[in-house]
Amino acid sequence: MTKITIGARGSKLSIAYVEKVKELLIQKNNDLREENIDFKVIKTSGDINQNIKLSEIGGKKLFCKEIEEKLLKKEIDIAVHSLKDMETEEDDKLTIGAFIKRNDFRDVIISSKIKSLEDLQRKIVIGSSSRRRELQLKKINKNISVINMRGNIDTRIKKIEQDKLDGIILAAAGVKSLNLENKIGFSFKIQEVLPAAGQGIIAVQYNKNDNTIKNFLRNINDQETEICARSERAMLKAIGGDCETAVGGLAIVENNNLKLT
Repeated sequence: MTKITIGARGSKLSIAYVEKVKELLIQKNNDLREENIDFKVIKTSGDINQNIKLSEIGGKKLFCKEIEEKLLKKEIDIAVHSLKDMETEEDDKLTIGAFIKRNDFRDVIISSKIKSLEDLQRKIVIGSSSRRRELQLKKINKNISVINMRGNIDTRIKKIEQDKLDGIILAAAGVKSLNLENKIGFSFKIQEVLPAAGQGIIAVQYNKNDNTIKNFLRNINDQETEICARSERAMLKAIGGDCETAVGGLAIVENNNLKLT
């Protein structure tokens, strides 16, 4: 019997992503059942060092490093990542075998006070750990104060009350994956805040020479999402950026044309 072990972080969001991948694997591969798939929680440096700015300790790739190490050691067969946390240069023994159909790629404000772009024109305090988001917020209103905030989505939402913030800025995809849409005060158009490259995409990584896994993953790959993801990552690579660079990038397929902003 085929046994597949999926490795990912232990946050609620990562678990929701693993469930999504598991569901697709069973749905699209006739010889896979629930009992064939195990899940292993992997603690990453990004999760352990919660109180330090990510850019100071090595960037968002710290959410992937330990998971990739387990994959290389074959302690897991598949790694599930949020694509925007991955480095543009992968280990040459590993590769992404599936890009899951993209969720909402926009950034959103979680707030009971901020419901429109006009509400952002006041002197307000927003929580965020992203330099890209901070710089784009300050283009909307240079008087917005952005305070550094890390932690999983639940923790950050609680901090709005605790730290007396006007709101926090997050990726819509994560908020929606946890069924927390009711907390969204305002969603940005991409002309206002351009998302991070890969935002809203789940990437499923495996060892290049594992043909069994390769075939399973091929069946759950979304081709349009893959085209957009590879374009956005190529843009990051071209400018010498990584998952921590303060740059937004979004590719969209329209009438068989690829448009990269």
